[in-house]
Amino acid sequence: MINKLKGIEERFVKLEQLLSDPAVLSDQKKYQEYLKEHGELNKVVPVFRVYEGLLGELKEAKEFLRDDDPDIRSMAKEEIPSLEEKIAELNAEINVLLMPKDPRDEKNVLLEIRAGTGGEEAGIFAGDLFRMYSRYAEAKSWKIEIVEKSGSGTGGFKEVVALIRGKSAFSSFKYESGIHRVQRVPSTETQGRIHTSAVTVAVLCEAEDIDVEINPSDIKIDVFRASGPGGQSVNTTDSAVRITHLPTGVVATCQDEKSQHKNREKAMGVLKSRVLDAKVREEDAKRAADRKDQVGSGDRSGRIRTYNYPQGRMTDHRIGLTLYRLDSIMEGDIQDIIDELKIFNQAQSLKDMG
Repeated sequence: MINKLKGIEERFVKLEQLLSDPAVLSDQKKYQEYLKEHGELNKVVPVFRVYEGLLGELKEAKEFLRDDDPDIRSMAKEEIPSLEEKIAELNAEINVLLMPKDPRDEKNVLLEIRAGTGGEEAGIFAGDLFRMYSRYAEAKSWKIEIVEKSGSGTGGFKEVVALIRGKSAFSSFKYESGIHRVQRVPSTETQGRIHTSAVTVAVLCEAEDIDVEINPSDIKIDVFRASGPGGQSVNTTDSAVRITHLPTGVVATCQDEKSQHKNREKAMGVLKSRVLDAKVREEDAKRAADRKDQVGSGDRSGRIRTYNYPQGRMTDHRIGLTLYRLDSIMEGDIQDIIDELKIFNQAQSLKDMG
């Protein structure tokens, strides 16, 4: 590991020289490329330099154990455990920093929420979850844009698809995919019985042109009139757009905008993200190294979380995390849940790496 870290440090120093080179400064594309790499290495190099310094101090302290002066030997004996503890902590930190980065982490998010079992109550909870995620995104100063929605009769959603734009949005949302279960007394329940409903959440990274290429001959585009709940007409022109990717059968629809052109642009963006997601899932399925107990970033078939309103409790079943502050969670205060999921996943990844 030391040799690898020294190589990283050498590259870091080289990048500092390149970033002050007039030839690089005149080439903005190259400059931005080097600047981004420098920023990534700058997370590792300062930690390594402290780590290397402590290793030197530990070596020196152990040499003092053989000193003729008993006071020096005593001081060295007292210093060694503290140095070893600091080195162990930095070693763990460096291991995390050296873990392979998910190239999708810095991308925007396509968030899809669909009501599952539970009828109207599932639709209401789909709306509650969308509000929770919207509040969280707003707190991070990220932009939220609804791409597609289908309302339910009680003010919730049968389905809502939204694009969330913000730095490293995918890294925060990627563990939210799966079945979210709610236990509460619905407003329509007259006898006070607790009902259980379910909502499915899917998190996709926004695809870019370099990620996936769609051949125009591989898509079918249909236009139709947008409509609201109950078939109520939203406009009288064929502004809604449905795009089908023929090789995969992936479909994307958008009717949120009044302009057919804007709806087509949004639908194409959603289609690309879904086609990329399908490709990633196929690759993941073939990767035998995936551990069964590792928190998945896309498994939508398993129950991942329960929101119990009578007890004010939220439980994430993947990591055994239970919090009794459901009110604040539903207001978007979910950062500590996301942090715990990241830590768990890092620990499992380190375990896989040996």
